[in-house]
Amino acid sequence: MYVSMKGMLERANKGKYAVMAINCFNLETAKAVIDAAQELRAPIIIDLLQDHLMAHLGSKLLTQPIIEMANAASVEVAINLDHGQDIGFVKRCLRDGFSSVMMDASAYPIERNIEITRNMVEFAQTYDASVEGEIGNIGSVAGNHMTDDEMYTDPELAIYFAKETGIDALAISFGSSHGDYPEGYFPEFRFDILEKIKQETNMPLVLHGGSGCGEENIKKSIELGINKINVGSDFMKAQIHSIQESLKDEGSLDYFEMIHRTVSAGKELVKDYIQLSQSEGKSL
Repeated sequence: MYVSMKGMLERANKGKYAVMAINCFNLETAKAVIDAAQELRAPIIIDLLQDHLMAHLGSKLLTQPIIEMANAASVEVAINLDHGQDIGFVKRCLRDGFSSVMMDASAYPIERNIEITRNMVEFAQTYDASVEGEIGNIGSVAGNHMTDDEMYTDPELAIYFAKETGIDALAISFGSSHGDYPEGYFPEFRFDILEKIKQETNMPLVLHGGSGCGEENIKKSIELGINKINVGSDFMKAQIHSIQESLKDEGSLDYFEMIHRTVSAGKELVKDYIQLSQSEGKSL
């Protein structure tokens, strides 16, 4: 069933678990995610990144088929715009049927971030859609721009931001970065930041850059109040590995079969994260 993130994240907040949000960019990746959720009876979020949409099929062409897939599922499925930074594009995604959007104005000064995000919350109400906001600056492994002291979320500003905007979920920066960490590296999390924000807001909090963070970091994050975990790189890596293995097969390579193998590989990776997030069996 197709829903917004709001209800599933409110229940996750009360139940002290997290819902997985997996970055997809086509029907095959969305199918892998929904199939995994179906098998484990878990609520799930399809994250569609603004940059991917702009470079690939756009919003309208991709959204409607995934909505049909979601409505055909017997578990809750939300479609969320990930890191929507272009205000016009975010509004277009809502018009195209997104049930949830992330208005990422974190690059602006705090008051401008609040203004932009609050306006989007008001606009989204017309579509009965939920809104995620961000404060702080989550880094990227690419180019070694990993989260450092200057990027960490200020708890006091986060509390103020949450109260002033009326958002449904808040993405915070407390140690993770987007991308693929070097082998054997696990980021150090500032759990004190997470703990203070949760105590003061008691709202669904979001961990971006979940790939490669390590099981212990994720478990501790959930324990202290993370209710949505974004994963992209690990999901894509699982599918790349599947393609690499397919290319080793002797004889003629069947492209159709290769693509279906990527769906299976992606599904198994998502199932692992669903179990780690403790959302198995939590769909309505």
